Amino acid sequence: MKLFHGWRISIAGASIQFLHSALLVQAFGAYVALLSEQKGWSKTALAAGAALQVVEGALLGPLLGWLVDRFGPRGMVQVGLVLLAGGFFCFSQVETLPGFYGAVLLIVVGTSFCGYFPFSVALVHWFQRWRARALSLMSLGLALGGIAAPLVAWAMQNFGWQRVAFASSMIFLAIGLPLSRVLRRNPAEIGETMDGLPPAAAAEPTIGGTVRAPERSFTAAEALRTRAFWLLGFGHAFALLVVTAVNVHAISHMKEGLGYTLPQAGFVITLMTLSQAGGVLLGAAVGDRWNKRHVAAGCMLAHMGGLLMLTWAVHPVMLGAFAVLHGVAWGLRGPFMQALRADYFGLQSIGMILGLSAVLISLGQVAGPLIAGAFADFSGHYRIGFTLLALVAGTGSLLFLMARKPA
Repeated sequence: MKLFHGWRISIAGASIQFLHSALLVQAFGAYVALLSEQKGWSKTALAAGAALQVVEGALLGPLLGWLVDRFGPRGMVQVGLVLLAGGFFCFSQVETLPGFYGAVLLIVVGTSFCGYFPFSVALVHWFQRWRARALSLMSLGLALGGIAAPLVAWAMQNFGWQRVAFASSMIFLAIGLPLSRVLRRNPAEIGETMDGLPPAAAAEPTIGGTVRAPERSFTAAEALRTRAFWLLGFGHAFALLVVTAVNVHAISHMKEGLGYTLPQAGFVITLMTLSQAGGVLLGAAVGDRWNKRHVAAGCMLAHMGGLLMLTWAVHPVMLGAFAVLHGVAWGLRGPFMQALRADYFGLQSIGMILGLSAVLISLGQVAGPLIAGAFADFSGHYRIGFTLLALVAGTGSLLFLMARKPA
């Protein structure tokens, strides 16, 4: 039986997300710890590198949305992979803080063009009935990438972070470019139908015997005038206060504040990533049956509880609780964000709508690492900054509960 091409796109996206996670997202915290130790750069200055990733990604968001709506995702992803590889090569040669920022900027442009965004837009055009499942499958790669965190940390300690960065450049070219060839704009481009269903069924998919009404498609301007757009955007931003702060600073907190070694901290990140993968698999199993905004609200409370456990850990069990709570919440909630927007606003301008949403989301991505880093530099520890971020994230559950589908 021929595999529906939409699943091929989801698998290719998962593979590239695995590389992003293993070599960039999860590795960035280790880069921060080693650069701070070797170069003497402050945590705030290094966290600004993460902030640059977000700011540039947010500025590019509307442009990326327009490009993917107009030209499709395949060319964007291929250009992005080349830029990303070039950015890692430059990163491997970094000697100064401005050089660090320049390399990060190039990495960000590449990541924006070949990362989660273009694959998400592609998948929402290929799936309606199984949209959450397809997005969750792609996100599984992002989750599983953290399994490589101890290996990457070990490689940095034994071979140096410069060689790891150079190797990352080569890996993105050798593996990413062949995978990108599977991308197609929509099912009609290769004579298939949405969800791989027969044409009549694809037009009116059913769940539990109930016929789903055709999607109403909003323009970007119409979406901006809805309450749901802003509630989803700020709720997503509040979640990423925690996610990005953990990605940038969790290893430093465990190493400097809690007294664990770099490999030990890496194993906590691995447990978090395995939990994230479990959350993604749970989302794939039930995401098209459960109320997505209720799930997102519950995940915000789990993000809060997990970060508080990390912040005030006095025993390894508390670190395990952090890893499970935060990981499951991240894996379960993450794919629902794009699925919710596609469910709410349709496909007519979904690329632009997701791009504009990225501007709001960036507020949380920028603020999380900067707040945590600034409090750590000021007080000498992460407890104040992490606690503040956790409490703010917890209030985000209310935003998701209020974000009802537009009439």
